[in-house]
Formats: sequence, structure tokens, C-alpha cells
Amino acid sequence: MADRLTNVRRGPRLLAGAAALTLTLAACSGGGSGGGDGGGDAASGEPVEGGTLVYATGDAEPTCLDPHVGGNYPQALISTQYLEPLVGRDTDGQIQPWLATDWEVSEDGLTWDLTLADGLTFTDGTPLDAEAVKVNVEHLQDPDTASSTGYLAVQKIAEVEPVDATHVRFHLSEPDSALLESLSMQWTAMQSPAGIARGMDENCAAPIGTGPFVVAEWVPQQHVVLERNEDYASHGPEAEHDGAPYLERIEWRFIPDPATRWAALQSGEVHVIDNPEPEAVVAAEAGEDITHIDAPRPGSVNRIELNSSQAPFDDIRVRQAFVYSADVDPGIETLYQGVATRSHSPLSSVEPMGYSDASLFVTDLEEAERLLDEAGWDEVDDEGYRVRDGERLTVRFPVSTNQSVAAEQSLFEQIQANTKRVGFEVVLTPLDLSAWYGALAAPEGGGENTYEAVSAPYTKVGPDVLRILYHSDGTVPAPSGYFANLSQVTDDELDALLEEAARITDPDERADLYTQVQQRVLEGYYILPLYDQQNHFLTRGVTGVTTLGTVSTPTFVNARLTS
Repeated sequence: MADRLTNVRRGPRLLAGAAALTLTLAACSGGGSGGGDGGGDAASGEPVEGGTLVYATGDAEPTCLDPHVGGNYPQALISTQYLEPLVGRDTDGQIQPWLATDWEVSEDGLTWDLTLADGLTFTDGTPLDAEAVKVNVEHLQDPDTASSTGYLAVQKIAEVEPVDATHVRFHLSEPDSALLESLSMQWTAMQSPAGIARGMDENCAAPIGTGPFVVAEWVPQQHVVLERNEDYASHGPEAEHDGAPYLERIEWRFIPDPATRWAALQSGEVHVIDNPEPEAVVAAEAGEDITHIDAPRPGSVNRIELNSSQAPFDDIRVRQAFVYSADVDPGIETLYQGVATRSHSPLSSVEPMGYSDASLFVTDLEEAERLLDEAGWDEVDDEGYRVRDGERLTVRFPVSTNQSVAAEQSLFEQIQANTKRVGFEVVLTPLDLSAWYGALAAPEGGGENTYEAVSAPYTKVGPDVLRILYHSDGTVPAPSGYFANLSQVTDDELDALLEEAARITDPDERADLYTQVQQRVLEGYYILPLYDQQNHFLTRGVTGVTTLGTVSTPTFVNARLTS
């Protein structure tokens, strides 16, 4: 059934890997209650001011702390603490003031006027003014920045005009109904022009923003130390008090192993972990001293994208046969232990314009075999794989071990086994994040891609993520070398719908267009939707942790350790 889903700080030091800074932790014994309403305020101890919060991340360590460069989720996670966007978004999807307090758009949709908060400065004393906004947009658009997510978000801004100190005007090449959504993301967050002018290496080591914390130290492969911004004044939608944050500092540790992170949280060595395994989430919810925050990312769901630009998935019948034989529901139920809910939509459950159609994603092995026969894959070799013209029905599937938790990797192995029943040879290749990006890169000089299937999370606020992922323009690499349309969809009718949706500002018309887009993507079997991008955080010995209504990253502006 188809339905609508409803001031200058101490200078940073980049160290090469010496002994980590020893930090004294506040007592961690009084954590939050089990259960996950996302508030993180169920501490049993008394909140105190000051102290060091220790955060353990399992995401890949960024190679650059400036989210303008590249633009992945690990950068968004940490940069939330020191960089802030022009606008925010609430839980209902409504854009909220932040560094920009007001905005107007012309009748033709080609001119946007933004009013900036008066008197704000970056932590190096540089004014946050219209000229600073211009520098930031131009930094994102400069090919030498090698931006991907931010570059795509601001690509329709043709010119930035500083009208006066607190008024900036954007001249667009074409209307962009998603502009404010794009400007709410960490990948377009504002940075000090003086910081950017230092050059990429220095700015990557310690970007300078307006946020509640400041980058003080980065010890690669160990931690980043963030210190309190004593003059913090640019409070966003999530801030519940005026002035500086309660915490003195945050130690942001890189701990790839999920079992090690979970043990560190249980022992009180750390206060917050991300990317827990499902069994850790279940255990946390069953106990009383650990709080579970479930914050699905906006934009797209986790999905398997089928490369429709080359054999065998250039044939819709083969794509449909793969979907019909994958049989993912039992694996999701068993491996995720109720933590993840199956999706049948291209969009996250937090996107109000999501459209779902479960009827397209049934398990039907008999029909899958018929479709493969019809597509000419009607011979079987000695190992049980289908063959056509001497070529085996092979699906190369690179897997990012940084982005896919163990449960998801096991799910892919189940899909590998399930699809073999009808003759697919799925070749899973586990790769670290850098190698994984390399496997997806457009081949130099043309030629075929080196993947037929991939699960590539993509976070962007709002339904315009559909344009990034499925418009034919998305097959052209961004300056970073990454292209987002990994299913390689080139459909003129789909392009026209996406372009019209980007021009329309009426909510009902926009929703109708995006419904048509999603129907076309789903009915073309370009993707196999799985579940929301899993974004779970477990906290202990801390209260006041919440997540942004934009990209669902945790913010510690309200956080206090509990005694």
C-alpha cells in the first residue's frame, strides 16, 4: 500500500601523535534512564557546571575538521560543536532563525535577502557580517576547496551581494525552494574569513566559527580537544539558556571498535558514544543508567543503489529480480533486534514529504527467476550462478566498514546468500572509507564503474536530496571527485519533475511533485530501501544532550555532567 509519510582563544595545536592529553573526568555514575525519547535529560545525579565531557565516536576520523572540504557526516558531528549555520530547523521541518534572523525572497524566486544577527563575531574576533557570508559561499564554490555536499547545496547561488554589514543578498541562477534547507546544514556552516585565508592545511586543523566550543588541540588517531567559548552569543534553536555552555571542554575520542566504545561507556570512562551496535541499544533501554537518543538523519534512507548505467542493472527486469530475491525483512528484524524499522521510501521518516510503497518490495523468488529468464540470463553454471553470453551475473558491492555497523554488514551477507538462490553472484568487498570512496569514483577517461551495487548514506536537509541523488546532473562529479547519483539514473521526465519541485515554493504543489519523483524512483527499482540512516547515541553521567533539528548531530550547548 502506498502512502505519504507523515574573541580569541588559546591557539590550536596539531600534534603528530604523542601521548594524549590526560583529562580529569567528572564522576560518571549517575546516568540517564533507559529508553529513548531523545531528550537525554533523565539523569539521576545532580547536574554540575564545568568539567570535561568525553565523547567516543566510531565514525571515521575526519581528514579535515572543515566540513566545507569534502563534506561527510563525521565532519558534521564534530563541527556542530564549533561551527554554526545561517538558519536552523525544528522537529516539524520548519526553518528557524539562527545566525540569520530574517529572510525574504523575490516573487520570481531569484533573489534572497537575509538579515544577519547584529554584533556577532567569530571566536578570532572577526565580524560575522555580509562580507563573511560572501567569503563562505565563494569558499564552498571554489573547486580548490574540493567540496561535495556544501558545493552542491549552494550551486544555484550565482552571486553574493553584501548590501551592508547585516544584510546579504543572494542572486540565484534559477529558483531554489530548498535554499534555506541547504543553508541549515553543517556543510554550509559559517567560518571566519580570516581563518579560511590561512589556507586549507591550517583551516582543516582548526576551523574558526561562532559555536559554543573552540578547537584547541587535535592529536590524529587519538582525540580532538574542544574548549568552551566563554563569549558564546549565537544561540540556536536548541539552546535553552543564555551565555557560554556549562561544560569547560569536550574530549572527542576516535574509537573505531563498537565493543570498546560500549565498554568505555559502561565503565564511566566516556559519557557519550555514537554508532552503538543494536544489542547495546537494547541493553541501554532495558537498564536505568544509560540514555538512548534515537535521531534519524534527514534526507535519504539507508538503501542499496543499483547502478543502472551498466550491465546487469541497466535492465529494469534484473533490478526487480534482485529486489524480489533480496528478502531483507527477516534480516532487519533479527540483526537489528527492533532498533531499525524497515523503510519502503527513498526519504527518511523525519522528512514530511516522504512517500512509501511497500507493495513494490515483496519477496517473490519465482517471479525473480522468470524476470531473469526473460532478460536473457537463462543459463546456470556449475556453481549455481546465472550466465548470459559467457558472462556471469555478477554484482560488485563495495562496503564501507566505517559507515556500516556489524549488523548491516551481516545483512549484506544475508542478501548475498538470498540472491544467490536465483543466480546472482554478489561480491562483497569491505573497505575503509578512503578506499570505499575510491571504488565509487568516476573512472578516469570514461568506461565502466567498478560497482554494480552500493549502500551510500547521504544526509541533506529536506526532500531536495532527491535532486542530488537522482537527477542526471548528479552523475557528474563534484570538485571533490564524488558524485551522488550512484544509481546512475538518467531520466528526462524525472529530471523535469525534480527541476520543477526546486522552483515551486507552494508546500502542497511541492509535495505532489516530490511524490511523483519518489514513485518514479521506486517503480524503476533503482534502489532497495532498507531503513532510516541509523543515528543512535548512548549517554551516561550527563544531562542536557540533544540533537540538531537539521542534520541530527548532537549538541552539547545545554549539557552538564552529573555528580
